[in-house]
Amino acid sequence: MPIQHPTFARVLRLRLKDKHARALRERAYWVNQVWNYCNDLSIKVLRREHRFLSGFDFAPYLKGLGDEGIPLHSQTVQAIAEEYATRRKQFKKARLRWRVSNPDSSKYSLGWIPFKASAIAYRNGQVQFSGLGPLSLWDSYGLSNFELGAGSFSEDARGRWYLNITVKVWQAPTATSNQVLGIDLGLKTAATASNGDMLAAKHYHRLEKQLATAQRARKKDRMRAISAKIRNQRKDALHKFTAALVNDYGAIFIGNVSTAWQTATGNGKSVLDAGWGELKTQLLYKGERAGRWVEVVNEAYTTQTCSACGARTGPKGREGLGTRTWECPCGASHDRDVNAAINIAMAGLVGVEERVTTARLLREAKAAKAQERKTKLAANKAAKAAAAGHGRPVEGYTTL
Repeated sequence: MPIQHPTFARVLRLRLKDKHARALRERAYWVNQVWNYCNDLSIKVLRREHRFLSGFDFAPYLKGLGDEGIPLHSQTVQAIAEEYATRRKQFKKARLRWRVSNPDSSKYSLGWIPFKASAIAYRNGQVQFSGLGPLSLWDSYGLSNFELGAGSFSEDARGRWYLNITVKVWQAPTATSNQVLGIDLGLKTAATASNGDMLAAKHYHRLEKQLATAQRARKKDRMRAISAKIRNQRKDALHKFTAALVNDYGAIFIGNVSTAWQTATGNGKSVLDAGWGELKTQLLYKGERAGRWVEVVNEAYTTQTCSACGARTGPKGREGLGTRTWECPCGASHDRDVNAAINIAMAGLVGVEERVTTARLLREAKAAKAQERKTKLAANKAAKAAAAGHGRPVEGYTTL
């Protein structure tokens, strides 16, 4: 019997050749029209019937759009309706923003074309998409090695188009590790680990002067290129930093500093440039894939507390913000951020075994319930097929 390796879903992002931009932009126009129709219809039904429409409820209203000359695959139309219903429920709003197709408008909505798995195929180095024919792209992942799932085509601020596709990836075995790490988030350095590793910040500040020059000259293309470079540099640094930590440590604890609260204090530019939210997101999903324990813990008093003796003798208040190193009366010398990261790691270890056990039991119960539902659906399907005279009879099911 072959060994069953666990899999996980991953989204691959590949850039399409620029020659397809015009055709994709035309399809995106019609996607916006369908989205806006769903938005308008949802408002009318809410006012008249006092209920919200689900993705399934939109289907009768969207049937036959192809006959009306709208060049969208039926499954793309379904995907738009389902996405609209999901986002309306997620943001708890009666109405979402209208999608604007005019590129000269300040409210222009970047192009987006969703699709389902059956609407796309990969052949001979190109993506076959219904209604657009073969689309050339830079295949840096080798799509022929994956089973393609649902996804979308999306446009960035520079007018470049990308294929975002979900695939199932085999979970590579990861070496176990009993090492523990704490991470203190900051502004001078975006993140400081208890082992002394640091993630540099100030990606925006390095190119701020160039961006300001382009803004004063009103060179929009140059502004978009510089902004994209800043974003790519930040994302690349975050991926390298988080991947190295997940590979080496079995338990990672992060301070619960609030991005929203820090932004409101007047440090918004530095806080958003540090990318704390993206750092936490990457650690959480990479840790789950690798079988690591990643948790956000309370970081109260971790800067003030000596990690050697536990006394609160460290820098306090606004006056102590400039103190980067300090000595405790017990004789221990500390780097401010490293000491905080060590305290975060120790705080996370308190009761961690119980939390890990609880999480494991919940995960196993969820998997068992999903398997039970899958088995029941398969049995019902087989029973119906047997009743109709198709396929083999199901054990325990009497046929006439």
